[in-house]
Amino acid sequence: MKIDFYFDTPMASVWKAWTDPAIMIQWFGSEPEGVGLHAEADARPGKTFSVTFKDTSGTEHTCFGSYLTIIEPFELIFTWCWISEPDVTSTVSLAFQQQDGGTLMHFEHTDVGTESAHDYLAGWTSTFYKLQKVVEA
Repeated sequence: MKIDFYFDTPMASVWKAWTDPAIMIQWFGSEPEGVGLHAEADARPGKTFSVTFKDTSGTEHTCFGSYLTIIEPFELIFTWCWISEPDVTSTVSLAFQQQDGGTLMHFEHTDVGTESAHDYLAGWTSTFYKLQKVVEA
């Protein structure tokens, strides 16, 4: 699955939103009214991240993974897992480029397979609108 998304802000701002836990907690989670509860990230190859958020039903969700490739502020690749689906690991690849004074993000989520119950296309799209509000504020 691939999504291109434009942000009217410099690449450094979008990069930081993906790698700084204080910002990640503000936008992670696909539900527009969901609330971030906890985030940790050590954005170096081989290190990890995790984000816990709550949806409007009160259900908590935790995603986590390991950073594979980091070329600041151009490329970020990491594994993607859910606490609720411990045997399902996929890969998220991000490439950022300057465009028209802002940032074009090329997003790709691969190796999802059929084991995950998540609707990633809808979830990521909704999540990116939340990210857009945070970085463009």
